[in-house]
Amino acid sequence: MGMLDDKTAIVTGSSRGIGAEVAKILAGEGAAVVVNYRQKAPRANKVVAGIQAAGGRAAAVGADLTTDEGVHALASTAMEEFGSLDILVLNASGGMESGMEEGYALKLNRDAQVNMLNAAVPLMPEGSRVVFVTSHQAHFVETVPTMPEYEPVAKSKRAGEDALRALLPNLAEKGISLVVVSGDMIEGTVTATLLDRSNPGAIEARRAEAGKLYSVEEFAAEVAKMVTADVESGHTEYVGGADYFNKTSE
Repeated sequence: MGMLDDKTAIVTGSSRGIGAEVAKILAGEGAAVVVNYRQKAPRANKVVAGIQAAGGRAAAVGADLTTDEGVHALASTAMEEFGSLDILVLNASGGMESGMEEGYALKLNRDAQVNMLNAAVPLMPEGSRVVFVTSHQAHFVETVPTMPEYEPVAKSKRAGEDALRALLPNLAEKGISLVVVSGDMIEGTVTATLLDRSNPGAIEARRAEAGKLYSVEEFAAEVAKMVTADVESGHTEYVGGADYFNKTSE
């Protein structure tokens, strides 16, 4: 028996990277998982196939979280496919991609997070958990300067975190808890790759400063732990980057 038998999880942005690894871990603990992608169906289908081959349950759903149709499609699929919705991992983020409309970072990293939560909450029973994934560069952006190339994304993600925290009283009324997982830059993620492309050497410099950067798999394991961790609603789990805390107290 797994810890998450008879539970259903939505993991946004889970066709690759951290989200895909979180989806695999939750499925391995017994949860049925809705794997979300925006455009790359083959990648999402590969994640689902891997989960199913290991004996797990999963379904892939193409949904643009910046649209009302997208968030409701994700939420309704959990109910239609698996009959419940108990876990929501808000992992999808972006804003450094080329060719996006002005204000896209805020639209995805703040507005879409709130809209996804609001679409899910009416379907979630008491005892459900929401996990929001962010970075130290975003969480501490008001007190610790980050790289200029990343600042707009960092500020939009902090705005998303603040907007979700503003909903804590509403969640408490329904018996739903929210946990924030904040991590340092993660080796091998799309954000790290894009950042290193616009600011060559940025990741190497951050690695030297922090002493260690977590891999995608290592960080995903920490995110997955927070789905069942015995912590208060509103708790922030910090992963790596201990020097950030020294900076905030200077």
